Amino acid sequence: MSREIRLNAFDMNCVGHQSPGLWRHPRDRAWQYKDLEYWVDLAKILERGKFDGLFIADVLGIYDVLNGSGDAAIRQATQVPVNDPLALITPMALVTEHLGFGLTASLSFEHPYPFARRLSTLDHLTKGRVGWNIVSSYLESGARNIGQVAQTEHDARYDFADEYLQVLYKLFEGSWEEGAVVRDRARGIFSDPSKVHEIRHVGEHFQVPGIHLCEPSPQRTPVLYQAGASSRGKRFAAEHAECVFVAAPSKTVLKKAVADIRQRVAEAGRDPRKVLIFNLQTVILGETDAQAKAKWQDYKSYVSYEGALALIAGWTGIDFGQYQPDQVLKHIHTNAIQSAVEAFSSADPSKTWTVQELADWVGIGGFGPLFVGSPQTVADEMQAWIEETDVDGFNLAYAVTHDSFTDVVELLVPELQRRGVYKKEYAPGTLREKLFGDGPRLAASHPAAGYRDLPALHRQAGLSQSSLSPAGSRSKVLV
Repeated sequence: MSREIRLNAFDMNCVGHQSPGLWRHPRDRAWQYKDLEYWVDLAKILERGKFDGLFIADVLGIYDVLNGSGDAAIRQATQVPVNDPLALITPMALVTEHLGFGLTASLSFEHPYPFARRLSTLDHLTKGRVGWNIVSSYLESGARNIGQVAQTEHDARYDFADEYLQVLYKLFEGSWEEGAVVRDRARGIFSDPSKVHEIRHVGEHFQVPGIHLCEPSPQRTPVLYQAGASSRGKRFAAEHAECVFVAAPSKTVLKKAVADIRQRVAEAGRDPRKVLIFNLQTVILGETDAQAKAKWQDYKSYVSYEGALALIAGWTGIDFGQYQPDQVLKHIHTNAIQSAVEAFSSADPSKTWTVQELADWVGIGGFGPLFVGSPQTVADEMQAWIEETDVDGFNLAYAVTHDSFTDVVELLVPELQRRGVYKKEYAPGTLREKLFGDGPRLAASHPAAGYRDLPALHRQAGLSQSSLSPAGSRSKVLV
């Protein structure tokens, strides 16, 4: 029997997300991104379709690699203007009961101590439906605007992320013991100080001596998402992530990526089936294949070639403005998203890509593949990708919002349910419980669990006067 297919919606608090130029379509609502009604309506649609979650992307910076300028991105609304994603989650949680929310927030630009409070606050307000997409920002423009001379080298950003997560794990998992909050009205004691601990973190990048400011939230640590698909990114995902997002353009590439991630998870001492892998995908649906193809042709007429190049240049770090549309591309090393370059280089070694072909591919749905057809046709494709690649589900981008998501809910979801490969009801509990069927907290095999007994770690560190972290941790820090 086929496995259950999992779906996330993919959006961003901006006008032009993954389909540059489609904001001009008369039915597209992306220009309303700054209005609460846009997000509240979207949340209701997704919950009606039993989506696991809404994954909200983000960038802090603009796509200014193309022709050495941000003009193209600004002109085409290519992920700019872009508002902060965090404020969207609370109102969407208020009008839904089950939908999860994956917040993208870069650890490159914010200290972990205040960020931990923001995540715990969201987990409280949503009753445990929050996840965090861990990213180390790749745009040079973002680095410059916070005072960095240039973006940190790719792999070094993950080394920084390792310590960042240690700080968060100590705050979320170890600072407040179970039972620290007593709410004893008779004795006038809200929390027991003996069960609230300073984390005493002294590391290469951070010094955080104090306690977590929040009482334990339903999940303590939000569900951990990770979208890096480079070799170093997959190593990081294997150690920390519960959900991994990739953007493989073909089944061949995706199958290799999924197998690699699962093997790395197992080598990290974790259950590879307890890490869900989602591929970026876009679907254009109609009642029939012919209707879907007609819709696709309509959408293609709105694609912005300049906007697509601005996206690709920002993702890869390659200035495509130096090439003619018919020029053939070759693999170039880049300090931006290495996986974006690697994916198209390895998708079909015999194929040569021109600049125009790459822009056409990215024009609707970004780097992910596009399915066009009736509910039956698209369902067949999805099942084939699940069975042939071992991926768990799809991160669905839109061509036209909210129509793309409404079509999935009204046309595709019923077809998948009829086939027995899509849930008819949500599971109870927090987002982590809905996704994995276990408890609300991270598994004992996860590295975060090693920080749950901070007093014992402090005693151990005091005895040795050395840097002691849970087994398997690479970073040398005092606990």
